[in-house]
Amino acid sequence: MIAKPHILLCTHNAQGDWVIDKVDLLCELYQAKFDRLKEVASVNDISKKGPVEIVRARLIKNLILSEWDLSEDNIKSIKNNHLGELLGVFGLKKSGSIRERRQRLYLHLYQDPKIMTAENLDKMNKNEIHSMCKILELPLTGDKQTLLVRVAGVLASQQGSWGKVKKSLKRHNANAKSKIIIPSPLEDYEVSEVESLQETVSKFIEEHPEGWTFEDESELRSGLADDGLDTSRIEVSTSIDAALKNISVVDEPEEITPSMNQSPPSILVESEVSTLEREAALIEVEARIAEIESSARDFLTVSSASNIDDLEAFINSLSNHGIPIEVKSVRAYIVDLVMQLEFRIDSEKSAVNAMPNSWRERESIRQFENSRSSLRDQLTNTIDLHDGDLVKARMAFEEIAKSMDLDLRIPSISGRLHALFDLHVDLSEVEGLQDPNIARRNRVLKILHHGSIHISSEERRTIERLEKNIVGFEQLVETVMETSEGEFNDSQQSLIIRFLESRGYDVNTPDLRPKVLACSGIIGAELGFISPSEIPRIAPGVIVSESEVDSIIVQLKALAQDFKPKSESKLEEIISGDSDLTNAGERVKSAKEKIDHIDDVLARLRG
Repeated sequence: MIAKPHILLCTHNAQGDWVIDKVDLLCELYQAKFDRLKEVASVNDISKKGPVEIVRARLIKNLILSEWDLSEDNIKSIKNNHLGELLGVFGLKKSGSIRERRQRLYLHLYQDPKIMTAENLDKMNKNEIHSMCKILELPLTGDKQTLLVRVAGVLASQQGSWGKVKKSLKRHNANAKSKIIIPSPLEDYEVSEVESLQETVSKFIEEHPEGWTFEDESELRSGLADDGLDTSRIEVSTSIDAALKNISVVDEPEEITPSMNQSPPSILVESEVSTLEREAALIEVEARIAEIESSARDFLTVSSASNIDDLEAFINSLSNHGIPIEVKSVRAYIVDLVMQLEFRIDSEKSAVNAMPNSWRERESIRQFENSRSSLRDQLTNTIDLHDGDLVKARMAFEEIAKSMDLDLRIPSISGRLHALFDLHVDLSEVEGLQDPNIARRNRVLKILHHGSIHISSEERRTIERLEKNIVGFEQLVETVMETSEGEFNDSQQSLIIRFLESRGYDVNTPDLRPKVLACSGIIGAELGFISPSEIPRIAPGVIVSESEVDSIIVQLKALAQDFKPKSESKLEEIISGDSDLTNAGERVKSAKEKIDHIDDVLARLRG
C-alpha cells in the first residue's frame, strides 16, 4: 500500500512547499491504485472521469509532462526522437514507424480501449469516422465503409499496445528508476538517427572484436527497436546491415567480420517506396506471423534457407494462403523470418539434449515434463480438429502449450514441444499403414485411379469426388450388402450405380462402372459379406503404342500366311498312302503349334 502523504507531495509543488523528483512521482503513479489516482487528480484539479488507465495517463500528462503540448493537433508535430521517449514515459511500446507512434500516443491519451473497438465503429457517423482518419493520418477519400475499414485496421495493428501501462512498471523495482528518461521539449537533439545508429553499431563492433553470433545481432536489433527504430522496415534493416559492414571494414580491414541476416540478392531489395499498400501488407503479415512460422517449420524439415530456389518456391506458395508476397518488403521480411527460425530450430535441437544453463530453464523443463502426458493426450484431437492440416494443428498445439504457462521462448522447451508434435505425426503415419480400414481404402483408391490417365476429365473429377467421400461410399456398400443378405448380383450392383447417379456421381460409363463395382465387391469381401471369388472382375484393356500395334499386325499377317496350306491337294489324295498320312500328321502338328502361338499373341494383347 502506497503511503498517502508520499504520493500527494506533488500537490504542494505549485505552492513551493515541497519538491519531488519527477522520476519518483512517475514510479508512484505507475504503482498507485485507482482510488489514490482519483485523489491525486482531485487535489490537482484534474478530471478524474474514466477508467483507471485513462486517469493515470491524464495525471502523467499534466504532472510529469506538463511542459509538453500533447493536444490532438500538436501530436503530429512531435519529432520521432521525442515520440519514443514520450511513449516510454506513458509505459507503452516504443517501436514502430513515426505514424504508428503518433497513432498509439493519441489513442492512449484520448480514447478508451473498451469503447474504441472495431465493433463499435459502426455506431459512429461518417463525420466522426472522417475526423478519426484525419487524426490518425489516414487517407480521407472513399465512403463511410472504406474509412471505417482503415480505422479498424489501425485498431487491429495497435491492439494491446495502448490503453494500459506495462505490468513490469507496476511492480516495485529499485532498478526501474535508473531506466526512466523524462524528455524535455527544450532539449536540442544534435545527433540524427543515422548518427545515433552509427554510434550504436560502432559500440557493438567494439564489444565483439572477434565476430558475433546471430543471437548477439538479434539483441542489437531489439535494442534499436526499443530506442524507437522500426527494424522491420526494409530501409532500416538495410541501413543496419550497411553500418555493420562499413564499420567492420574500416576498423578491421584484414579480418572478415561475419555478416548476419544476409538474404539472397534475388529476393532482398535495396529500397522501396513507403506506401499505404506496403504498410497494410506488413501489418497483415505481422498479424499472421504464427501461421507463417508454422509453415516455415514444415519447409525447414526438408530444406534450408540457404537453398535459394527452394526458399523462393516456398515464399511463392504462401500466395495460395493470401499472403501478399508481391510486395518486396514482405518477401524480405519472410526471408529474414525463415533464417531466424532456422537458427532457432538448430538451437532447439542442440538444447534438447544439453544440460539446463539456468535455474529458470531447469524449472521450465521440469514443468514441461510434468505436462508432457497432458500434451500427448491432446495431440490427436488437435490434429483431427484441423482435418489433418499440420500447419494449423501445429499453431493450435503451440497455443495449448502457452495456455499451460510453458515458456516457448526457451529453445529447450520449444524444441521439446515441436519434437513431440513431429514424433506423434510420424507414429500416426505408421499406425495408419497398419490400420485395416486405411489399407482397404488404399486398395479401393488404387483401383479407382488405375488407368485414370486414359479417361476423360469429367470421369477423373468423379473419381476425385468419390475419394473425398470414401467413407460415405463404404457405408452405401455396407447398407446394400446387409439388405441383400450377402448377395451381390446384378440387382445390387444396379442399385449402387443408380444411388450414386442420384447423388450427382456420373459413374454409369464404360470406364467407371466396372471400377466402381469392383471396389464395391472389395469392400463387401473385406467386411465379410461376400467371398473374394464373387468380386466383379475388371476386363483388361488393350493399351499399346502405335509402333507396337504395327508390329503385332505384321506378325499376325505372317502367321496367317504360314497357316495357309502350301498345296491344294484334295483330302482323297492325302489319305491315299501312308506317306501322305504321315505328312498330314506333321502338317496338323505344325498347325497346332501355330495356333498356340496365336493364342500367346492374343494373351499379350489382353494383358
